[in-house]
Parts: sequence; structure tokens; C-alpha cells
Amino acid sequence: MSFVSDIPAAPSQEAVTHFARRLALETDCADVDASMKAREVDFVLLHVVGTPQAYALRHVPGALHLRHGEISAERIAAWPADTLFVVYCAGPHCNGADRAALKLAALGRPVKLMIGGVTGWEDEGLAFATGPEPGAFVPA
Repeated sequence: MSFVSDIPAAPSQEAVTHFARRLALETDCADVDASMKAREVDFVLLHVVGTPQAYALRHVPGALHLRHGEISAERIAAWPADTLFVVYCAGPHCNGADRAALKLAALGRPVKLMIGGVTGWEDEGLAFATGPEPGAFVPA
């Protein structure tokens, strides 16, 4: 028996529940990129870590810079209550996106974490925007 099969797989319905729950809380770089390319951006993408200078060096195109420590009811009041927020940070070594997601959820806002963050975006070979503004997404 291998280490893989030593612990039996969960029953199918348990796996369905588990993976559906994960997908309700997370998205990935490829899904965000595909949505942008299809011009189906029905979410607000937030770059939630770093200084304005670091954001200006590189960020995901279309992402707004709102650090997790600055998220408040007042800061997000401009968006309708049902707006889906997608948050990302530097990468798997960073918990800024988790902190942002927790704050948004506590404020009653729908939120998903873009797994991988900047590192994942780079690993996928996707282009970054530069400058102090969100930057335009240019489909390949």
C-alpha cells in the first residue's frame, strides 16, 4: 500500500462538498485571466499588500490597490453590497489576502482569494501592469 492510498479517499459526496466549498472561497490566476480576456469581469480585483511604490512596480492588470489594513466599511461603501471582491497578495508565503478576505467577509461582502497571488500570476507567464493606476488589461 502506498502513502497515497494508505488513507482511503473520502466518499464521493464528501469530496463534492469539500471541493465545492473550496471553489466558493478561492479562484486562481488562470480563471481571473480568462475572465479578463473574455471581458467578463464581474468582480473587483484587489491588490491588498505592499506600498503604493511596490504596487506601481507591478500588479495584476485591473487590480486596485487597497491594503488589507485599510479595508473598512467606509472604504468599500462605493461598491454595491453584492459586489464580489477577489483579493490577492504576494504569493503563497503571504497571508495578506487571507487577512483581506476575512475583513471583507466580516463586513458581509462576498469574497474569493486568488490563490498564488503575484507569484502565481508570474508562474502562469501572465503580464503585469505598472504605474500607480490599475492599468488596462490587454488580451493577448
